[in-house]
Amino acid sequence: MSELLRVEGLKAGYGEARVLAGLSFKMEAGEVLALLGRNGTGKTTLINTLVGVTTRHGGRIHLSGQDVTRRAPEARVALGLGWVPQERNIFRSLTVEENLSAVARPGPWNLDRIYAMFPRLRERRSNLGSQLSGGEQQMLAVGRALAVNPSLLLLDEPLEGLAPVVAEELLHAVSRIVREDGLSAIIVEQKARRILKLADQAIVLDRGLIVERGTSTAFLADTSRFERHLGVGR
Repeated sequence: MSELLRVEGLKAGYGEARVLAGLSFKMEAGEVLALLGRNGTGKTTLINTLVGVTTRHGGRIHLSGQDVTRRAPEARVALGLGWVPQERNIFRSLTVEENLSAVARPGPWNLDRIYAMFPRLRERRSNLGSQLSGGEQQMLAVGRALAVNPSLLLLDEPLEGLAPVVAEELLHAVSRIVREDGLSAIIVEQKARRILKLADQAIVLDRGLIVERGTSTAFLADTSRFERHLGVGR
């Protein structure tokens, strides 16, 4: 496998406020990374910094062999970054199909393939974003990220706030995307065990630093890691 993402000494935050205190890690193409930690430890800030929407105070980011540290978010998308933020950021005044078409880039993830992954979106293709349920909006957010045909998919708490049956449906789709289709991903999720089953590697953040890293198998086998960093029963 070839290196897909390399982060070196990354320091970032919002304005003068620093959240990330100097992170370094790398990912290989085809890998899935679980990003774990309690609320407020820097997980979303890391995702946002990879996208390019925070204030960087130091360090570098390389994506697909290119230094994207100073590049605008749209340039990072062009290099293969797909993003599903917590806020979803769908166009509520556009239809499902318009949402997908507005961001589409050439590649294997076309409308038909996205609809095959999310049949509900095909059924609601003429509905406005504002007319969708929360689960359907999240499916649309993932579909929009796939429509740019990314090499790396960033998912920030994709199951948050969803009804259990909808969360399971979406989790199954994400599993197919990363396992059957081999798309690399970084996934943030509070219910760590669910995501570790999909991941190859995991890192745990605390106060803007990586405090633990390893294979997902090792994390699942060692419950003390959950007790120390994530809380019992995760």
